[in-house]
Amino acid sequence: MSDSEIVERTIAFVKETLAGAEGGHDWFHVQRVFKNTLFIAKDEKVDVLTVSLAALLHDIADAKFNNGDEAIGPALAENFLKELRVKKKTITHVVKIIKNMSFKNSLQKKRGRKLRSKELFVVQDADRLDAMGAIGIARAFNYGGFKNREIYNPEIAPNLKMTKEEYKNSTAPTINHFYEKLLLLKDQMNTETGKKLAEHRHWYMMDFLQQFFKEWNPLALPTDTRKE
Repeated sequence: MSDSEIVERTIAFVKETLAGAEGGHDWFHVQRVFKNTLFIAKDEKVDVLTVSLAALLHDIADAKFNNGDEAIGPALAENFLKELRVKKKTITHVVKIIKNMSFKNSLQKKRGRKLRSKELFVVQDADRLDAMGAIGIARAFNYGGFKNREIYNPEIAPNLKMTKEEYKNSTAPTINHFYEKLLLLKDQMNTETGKKLAEHRHWYMMDFLQQFFKEWNPLALPTDTRKE
């Protein structure tokens, strides 16, 4: 089976598996990450099949929709790729990328060597870009609504020193998520292309938050700005 056929079969599998998924983690999210991956990969020396498969399968069974179980997704991806008879070396690399790319894993102190590969860096950047900018804002509030969370609560401060377990179990308002994750992503990008794209998306979110807080409490604005 050619690489292009493997990718097409994987796309069909992901579309079918994620049918009816929450809007921020559905096929269209995966498709955007896949496109971001290919865009970033053009400037990096990486194995295109590996990054393509990792991008397509990275959210095949997101732990947050599977009672926090982080083993289901990698296992499902591995079994599917074995059925396609993808090379063992490629499968191993793809599974390692899926296990290591999430933001929450950066919140824990890992023992032993961390996975460091250009393929991981490309797919990780691509996924993080989709959590930023206009799309990132839309996804954050879509998920917040899905979980019936408050939009904002001035009495609940963001947790800026969150552990992995605290992150996984958080029920904080959606605005807090910007400070606990989304605004941190700009400085966690790996590739030069990712860094450039993240810069614009970061400041778009900053502008959004500034406007949000203006609208939340206009009485807190300086007198000369209240007519703007």
